[in-house]
Amino acid sequence: MFGFKTRRINRLRSQPFPSSWVSILLQNVAYYEQLSSAEQQELQRTINVFVAEKNFEGCGGLEMTDEIRVTIAAYACILLLHIEHHNYYPRLQSILVYPHAYMVPEAQQIVGSLVLGGDSMRSGESWGDGVVVIAWDHVRHRPTEHGSSGNVVLHEFAHQLDQEKGMATGAPVLPKTSMYQAWARILGREYQALSDAAAADRPTLLDKYGATNPAEFFAVATESFFEQPIQLKELHAELYEELKLYYGQDPAKSSSAT
Repeated sequence: MFGFKTRRINRLRSQPFPSSWVSILLQNVAYYEQLSSAEQQELQRTINVFVAEKNFEGCGGLEMTDEIRVTIAAYACILLLHIEHHNYYPRLQSILVYPHAYMVPEAQQIVGSLVLGGDSMRSGESWGDGVVVIAWDHVRHRPTEHGSSGNVVLHEFAHQLDQEKGMATGAPVLPKTSMYQAWARILGREYQALSDAAAADRPTLLDKYGATNPAEFFAVATESFFEQPIQLKELHAELYEELKLYYGQDPAKSSSAT
């Protein structure tokens, strides 16, 4: 069975990458042009597998198109580009895509058994049982707050990496066991600093949503690593280096060269 799976993946990786898909990458994925030619080719091969292996489903009346599939796949696969252990998000089965931010019912326990219901707007979610949910307008026209730049696909697929071992904790599967100590020390310190800044309402480079818990911090840090690499390296050098070691990429160097 594993031999068949490997042959299928190799066959998908070797398929020609459509020129129309290259145009989508050039239009929608700015980071693509910062990659070397070899990295672009590897990304294309990974996208070929991802698009073929994962089920994309339009929700809320959204018609699924190649632009949606390839753009989301590209950002998801950028995270995998130099992760040696990656297996194309093995637990992921489906990507549900809404045209806009969508409403999710929530219940909150206040005191004892008193529960208040309500709704919240979401731009994305990552579920541990094989589903990622994305709002398409947040991919194509990303909203910014306080000068920050968010990327819902990078965020939710960082959660998927974190969830490969089970519950998301803010510590994905690292290349070497020896890395966990530094990871816990540096990301733990940065998480606490962001939590303190959020509580004091001080301005931060990292989205304050990252102060929610360590898993959200890792996802927010991943967004900043790829979207604001120069600023992250300047203001959070050790955090940048930890993410650089994990992802095997140096987007600050790539951004400076373009």
